[in-house]
Amino acid sequence: MTKFFSHRGVFLQVLEIKEENIDPDGAAGRASPRPVEVSFVLPCLDEAETLGGVIAAARECIDAHGLDAEILVADNGSRDGSPGLARAAGARVVEVAPRGYGSALMGGFEAARGRYLVMGDADLSYDLREAYPMIERLRAGDDLVMGSRTRGRILPGAMPWLHRWIGNPVLSFVGKRLFRAPVSDFHCGLRALTRAAYDELGLRTTGMEFASEMVVKASVRGLRISEVPITLHPDGRSGAPHLRTWRDGWRHLRFMLCLSPRWTLFVPGLALALVGAVAMLALWFSPQQLGAVRFGVHTMLAASLALLVGYQAMTTALAARLYAVEEEIGPPAEWLDRAVRAFTLERGILVGAGLAVVGTGFIGSVFVTWAEVGFGDLTPEETLRPMIMGATFVALGVQTLLMAFLYSMLGIQRRRDR
Repeated sequence: MTKFFSHRGVFLQVLEIKEENIDPDGAAGRASPRPVEVSFVLPCLDEAETLGGVIAAARECIDAHGLDAEILVADNGSRDGSPGLARAAGARVVEVAPRGYGSALMGGFEAARGRYLVMGDADLSYDLREAYPMIERLRAGDDLVMGSRTRGRILPGAMPWLHRWIGNPVLSFVGKRLFRAPVSDFHCGLRALTRAAYDELGLRTTGMEFASEMVVKASVRGLRISEVPITLHPDGRSGAPHLRTWRDGWRHLRFMLCLSPRWTLFVPGLALALVGAVAMLALWFSPQQLGAVRFGVHTMLAASLALLVGYQAMTTALAARLYAVEEEIGPPAEWLDRAVRAFTLERGILVGAGLAVVGTGFIGSVFVTWAEVGFGDLTPEETLRPMIMGATFVALGVQTLLMAFLYSMLGIQRRRDR
């Protein structure tokens, strides 16, 4: 079957899914529509060396605790026979055409029949027998349960030094500070969530950022999140891992920074704009002396630049936040809805035009002074101040007007097609 994901008329993604199943006795047949309590979902790309062991561990967890469960392998284009091995081991196979870690997991989650969804890697780095405490937490009412390698054990050779002591701690720190996520191990691949939580989160990213998106959205939406200590084992691959240290680390960091424009753009922009505005105001009347250093029109020009760059950062932050909300990538925000309703296109045009008119007045005063001297030479110390002030107001007005158009376009209510 084919799954179409759309948001307000915008085509987002197609997951081409083909389902096959092998019953416990080995006979081929159609997947039963009967719901189960737990679905173990394993994304897979050329994992023939390890997939059998991972499925066996999941089966042991199911048998040891009498779970009503299924094992589902979301194959992402394997060419080493992994799908056949998975079927032979009793797992159901879902073939997901679009490449990417997130694509594979979304394809698996969409095809899963369980009330609870357990995800883990297919390379033997996680022992799925340790998933049962997560299931118990979900039964107790939690929405998302994260495995924590830092609070559990990391066996020798299981995690490169750079990942263990720099990459993962830094990314986890950023995630906890930006989104107040109550987790110690932001990117652990062994985790479990309820079907209701998955449906509510509306996950979108197709690559490794999927792991970050899940935690970020669950945190900002106020879902109940808990942690369970787990053990990280050396993976069983003979080849190179799918994870690329710098590329995927940057993708995680970039994703989190883009979803938090308040701290990456707005707050730094506000600070820069305030410094520029105060400096311009202080230098408007006369040069300022600080010890042996004299600040004049050149400093005022630099202050104007700081004000303009800061204002652009602030307006860009609002546009990025609005886009993230409209496309359901980032968390919702009631204050943003109120701001968009208050700052209409018409009001933006009026404010922008007003600032431009004020700036034109300053520039006009310079023109008058120029005319008084017969359009000859001007004294920079006298005329550059109003010229800088006028140019700054005009630039602020034009930026406000342009951003009003952009906000209006982003805020258009589009019909949601299903």
